[in-house]
This record gives sequence, C-alpha cells and structure tokens, in this order.
Amino acid sequence: MNQDGLRPETGHWDKAIRSACGSFTTYLRSEHSLFIGEMIQRDLGGVGFAELRTNAGRIAKFRQNVDNADDRYCFLIVQRKGFCQLHLDGQSIELAPGELAIMDQAGACSVEPQGLIEQVSISISRDRVQALHRQGALSGKLQTHCPSGRLLRALVNQIMHDQETCFTDEDGLGMQDALIALLQPTLVERPSSHGLEEILHINDLRRQIERMVCDHLHRPDLSPEWMASQLGISIRHLYRSFENSGDSVCRFIQRTRLQRCANDLGNPCLRHENITEIAYRWGFSDSAHFSKIFKKQYQRSPRDFRGEAVLCS
Repeated sequence: MNQDGLRPETGHWDKAIRSACGSFTTYLRSEHSLFIGEMIQRDLGGVGFAELRTNAGRIAKFRQNVDNADDRYCFLIVQRKGFCQLHLDGQSIELAPGELAIMDQAGACSVEPQGLIEQVSISISRDRVQALHRQGALSGKLQTHCPSGRLLRALVNQIMHDQETCFTDEDGLGMQDALIALLQPTLVERPSSHGLEEILHINDLRRQIERMVCDHLHRPDLSPEWMASQLGISIRHLYRSFENSGDSVCRFIQRTRLQRCANDLGNPCLRHENITEIAYRWGFSDSAHFSKIFKKQYQRSPRDFRGEAVLCS
C-alpha cells in the first residue's frame, strides 16, 4: 500500500474507477499474477462516459446514503466483450456480450468479471430514473428484445460510435432524455412471490451444476448429457437452469476451462510446463482450437499472455 491506501499494482486503476464511478473497491483474483485494469473517461455534454477493460476478481460497493455526491447516478452498463456476474441490491444476473443493465449507485452492487471483460458505463440522473420508475427497483437487466429495447441498444451503439465527437450541453441533455425515456419499458422486474420457489430451486440446481463442472473440469468428456445423467435430471432441466441468465452450460464449461488455463499460464511456478500440457490438463483435447478460443477471450495468444505475465511477475 502507498500513502493513499492504494496497492502499487492497481493504484492508477483504483483512482480512475473512483473518479468515474464512486467509492468502489477492487479485489484481485488470488491466482492472477497479471492484473489488467484500463479505463478511458469522457464527458459527453455533461454525461459521464467510461470504457473499462479489466480482469479483476470483483469490483464492489456497499449501500450508501443517496445524499452522497457520488451516489446521485445510475449507471447504464453495456457488456462489450467477455462475461460478468452483476450483484445488484440482492439480485444476481449474468451479462453476456451485447447485453445491457442498469445499476443504482446508491445500492449495494458489485461486478465479478469472468476473465477479461470490456464494458461501457454511462452515468444518468438517479432522480430522473426514479421519477419514471417509482414502484420498481432501479437496478436490473434490461430487456433488449422488445421494440423499446432495440431502440435503446441502437442509441447506445450510436453513442459509443460518436464518443469522440464534441457534445454540447444541449446534446448531453437530449441524449439523457432519450436514454431515460427508453429505460422504463426495458427494465426487467424482479420476480414476485408467485413462482419464487421454482426460481430458487433452479438457482440451487445451477450452483450444483457449477460445482460439478469445477470438480470434473479435467475430463475431456465433460458434457451436459454426462452431468444430467449424474444428477438424475433431464437434459432439458439442466439447460433451463442457465437460461434465465441468458447463459448456457456449454459456455460456462468453456469459460471456466479458459480461466483455469489463464491462471496456470500466469503462474510463475508452472513456467516449465508447455502450453499444450496446461490446456489438456483442463479438458481441452485440441491445441489449435484451444489457442483460437483463448485469444478470442483474452485478446492475446496463450504464448503472449504467458509472456506478459512473466514480465509482470
């Protein structure tokens, strides 16, 4: 720690995240030797805009008093690359590339990247969002398949495309008006008590499946069919446990294997092992396929990823 209470490896990132988003704390993955944390901030006519790229373990903030100066906003979150878990005031959702969510800065919230992710965050007035959505939560996943959702996504894509353009104050106000108007019909409500028992059962089943994946990740034959047989459930029931979050069990298996490989590639104690050995240890059976999907997830080849980790260790 330095005199500002910031860790040397994350000091610049910590200052940037607090400047853009408020009193968030970053927690590193214990197994990572290479931390990635990059941010670009812009002012779009008075509207805060931030691009984030990180592989942090968790970025979290406790519930605050809304009178605090840095808690007067909601963040419109756009998942650009990678997957992450969002914990928003008691609800947990997964964001896949292209999906959107709204985060109430005054509530308890955290982001858990599943590997390396890229996100965009747009700050909008909490009071104005609350005025349109008095009866519901101000945090949650946004439904982008309805007409308003498609318009919202198109508007956000245009904002990202034009971010380097000079925005006037009038541009900023108009942009915020449009975003807020489209939020209300796209915010997915939390489940009511009706059907809650079934939802809890599905969530418990998903946690059981995730534990099974982690315990048998080394098996090349790890598959939904094998797990359904081991759990004594139908394959449809297994798939359904992941559908509510927009994820799939096959994507979860692949992401988890890639994370384990990334951890080993970044571990200086395992430098003597070649990349193919590491890939095969975590269930991959084709080195060319492994290299291709690893680069897609981490934007660098396994060899380059390991080389950067060695330089930073």
